[in-house]
Amino acid sequence: MLLPLQGRRIAYDLVGAEDAPTICITHSLASDGGSWAEQVPALLDGGFRVLRLDMRGHGGSDPVSGDYTMAALADDVAQVLAALAIPRVHYLGLSIGGMIGQAFALAHGERLISAMWCDTVPASPSGGADIWAQRISTVRGANSLAPLADVTVERWLTESFKETHPGRWQQIRDTVVGTTPAGYLGCCAAILDFDFVPRLPSVRVPTLVVCGADDAGTPASENRRLAGLVPGARYEEMAQCRHFPNVERPAEFNRIMTGWLEAHKRAR
Repeated sequence: MLLPLQGRRIAYDLVGAEDAPTICITHSLASDGGSWAEQVPALLDGGFRVLRLDMRGHGGSDPVSGDYTMAALADDVAQVLAALAIPRVHYLGLSIGGMIGQAFALAHGERLISAMWCDTVPASPSGGADIWAQRISTVRGANSLAPLADVTVERWLTESFKETHPGRWQQIRDTVVGTTPAGYLGCCAAILDFDFVPRLPSVRVPTLVVCGADDAGTPASENRRLAGLVPGARYEEMAQCRHFPNVERPAEFNRIMTGWLEAHKRAR
């Protein structure tokens, strides 16, 4: 579905009973809501309404020219919730989706029942400036994400997953290629210019941080640090996973996710 928003459109998918508690889900850079396909059945079976959003320039959402900020991306979420008349949500975000989740908790904490942030970081990654500059230059030069597709998915998923799930691997690769350059570059600017570390101790939302043990881009050490910054937050680590533990080991991820949500389901 497409929601008109200030001269552009935000793509979203909303399924489940209208009177059920809603979980709002945001995805990683160069991905879209389809990266959460393994979670939707478990969430519906658990009695939740599921809202998946595509970021600007990702999936079915229109891009916006120029640099983005985490605050602006979080405001997109807030505007969608207002347009759909959803007052409060559980929040689930991975990678930049988890960064947006942090920004949302800081700016709109009253709209949250609980938060689950996965494979993310609390501030712009230190070091690696040359790597990010190379990615940005490649996308600008090609006006496409196609040159980054294979190496990106190799960071996200293990080789064994590629061998056992070639169809799903290809779907995710195709989504990388389908991301608009403007959306990718705008989100890169947001990733390279934020620091929530000083403000996260003010968050008063039940929070769970989950990370794949073998995630090189947003490593377990940074996710443990993130959990330590939020009062009362819990940390869970998943073995034999890279950046997409929800895709790599969906049964384990879903067990963690549904257990967490069930504990906070009645706090609406």
